[in-house]
Amino acid sequence: MKVHFIGIGGIGVSALAQYYLAKGHQVSGSDLVSSEITDLLKRKGVKIYIGPHKKKCLTPDVKQAIYSPAVRKDNPELLEAKKRGIKVQSYPQALGELTKKYFTIAVSGTHGKSTTTAMIALILIRAGFDPTVILGTKLKEFGNSNFRMGGQPRFRVVPRLVPRSSAILVIESDEWNASFLNYWPKIIVLTNIEMEHLDYYKSLNHILKTYKEFISHLPRNGVLVTNGKDKNILNIKNQISKLPRSRTSSLRGKQFKIQKFSSGQDETRKLREILRIPGEHNILNALAALTTARVLKIPDRISFKSLSEYRGAWRRFEIIEADLRGLTRKITIVSDYGHHPTEIKATLKAAREKFPHKKIWCIFQPHQYQRTFYLFKDFVKVFQQSYDKVFINKVIITDIYDVAGREQKNIKKKVNSKKLIKEINRPSVVYLPKEGIINYLKKNLKGREVVIIMGAGDIYKITDN
Repeated sequence: MKVHFIGIGGIGVSALAQYYLAKGHQVSGSDLVSSEITDLLKRKGVKIYIGPHKKKCLTPDVKQAIYSPAVRKDNPELLEAKKRGIKVQSYPQALGELTKKYFTIAVSGTHGKSTTTAMIALILIRAGFDPTVILGTKLKEFGNSNFRMGGQPRFRVVPRLVPRSSAILVIESDEWNASFLNYWPKIIVLTNIEMEHLDYYKSLNHILKTYKEFISHLPRNGVLVTNGKDKNILNIKNQISKLPRSRTSSLRGKQFKIQKFSSGQDETRKLREILRIPGEHNILNALAALTTARVLKIPDRISFKSLSEYRGAWRRFEIIEADLRGLTRKITIVSDYGHHPTEIKATLKAAREKFPHKKIWCIFQPHQYQRTFYLFKDFVKVFQQSYDKVFINKVIITDIYDVAGREQKNIKKKVNSKKLIKEINRPSVVYLPKEGIINYLKKNLKGREVVIIMGAGDIYKITDN
């Protein structure tokens, strides 16, 4: 069967496309621009159409169409698929079907999903669980891919929770657009909850209500692995306890177990010693993975060994030693996906811990006008504090990355990067258009600096230069 993916360059959609390819289907896809992800898919044999979406990309032999949630309703390929009457699903709907077929572990939360998912997957592989993995980043261990095809587990110790015949699926479950409400996992790993994706969610209460609904998808013998000290997760538990029993029987812990982790655990000290990736936030990610492994009866020696060998993921504090033309001494580049104020703070703090005696520069591309507008004060605060505490010595902020189809009308008139810099009001915090950044670095870097290239848009392409 031939399956066509609309918006195939998306990090989640591309992983699902590789799943269908591994299952023996013919796969094609389209996207507006080429990327490292589309290049990877081409090498694997996927037919890719780059450029404006056209209905002719949907060839006559296509029997199913799967589209990215970011695709507009008037997309020509989507309209053509519906006109033909073939099976049409969004990426979350298609992935949701898989979660019902596998023993699924879903990692959710505002921050840390990719790293925690990767850590869990690598522990499971070492323990013989042979999981299929759909990930929101690329892993060196997966051949620089965001997907791994698994098989039947070869358990060393068969956990009572997992049926002997069950294949394992580990997924990164995205909360944007309430996508994760399509998923039906046996284990939910919940890292943290904050205000985010305000193009969809209207308030913190709306976010908490949606997470609570997702948690209710756990079956009678399911497990919730959760950050025991996150205030918003605790808020959900408090809301549950105040509701009538008839409405909360599946959320009172009667039908599923809750396993907590926190930075106060005894294992925290050991993880600080063995983890290669820096930052307290990654200690919490590792604790979440360790707790999940214990739920599955995986011996700690296997988990600690796997965590000690974890090398990090694409654009998650990814360290690259680089030569800059004209400099005799190398610079260190840290490519990072952080785009929320909490993520920025964690990354900059981790950078200072990792490189205590070096000058640290940060090149930041804000992601989405709406996020920048609603979290404006938080962005100002995190850069002010990071500058004042000397986590960073220089900040370059470039123009906001415009996420097509996800912005409110007139929002662009209310916020921009120059307004952000003016409010930050610190020396050495400057604005530059993206195309001027490389020349500025050549003129002003002396060598041996650490340059953090940060954002969820296309700012990472600077590293190619």
